[in-house]
Amino acid sequence: MNDCIFCKIVNGEAKSWKVYEDEHAHAFLDINPVNEFHTLVIPKQHYENIFDITENDLLNVMSVVKKVVTLYNEKLGIKHVQIINSSGSEAQQDVFHIHFHIVPRYNGDNQDIKWITHKEWHEKFNDLLNKLK
Repeated sequence: MNDCIFCKIVNGEAKSWKVYEDEHAHAFLDINPVNEFHTLVIPKQHYENIFDITENDLLNVMSVVKKVVTLYNEKLGIKHVQIINSSGSEAQQDVFHIHFHIVPRYNGDNQDIKWITHKEWHEKFNDLLNKLK
């Protein structure tokens, strides 16, 4: 993709602060970090989102996610992370090249993801599952 910033990073056409790279994926510091060592992991091949990526390429990307969090744990003592993916504009995806955020978390970091839960939907669970049959 000519206009994809992540493809430009993979191709060396845009600057990144590389943490790790292999033949399948690239991990680099997020240019808009929410915490120190906030990292993005992307496949080298362009896929828009979770619906487009092949299972094999997704496994390769997740393997790199695991390598990066292990590196951070061993070298930096990071013990708490959030792994986040947003797929689709209504899910707040803003760069349309699938990516996973690794966000180290610290007590008092003032970062918070709170969801509005709906316990009343429990009674719909059987109907929801029937839709999958």
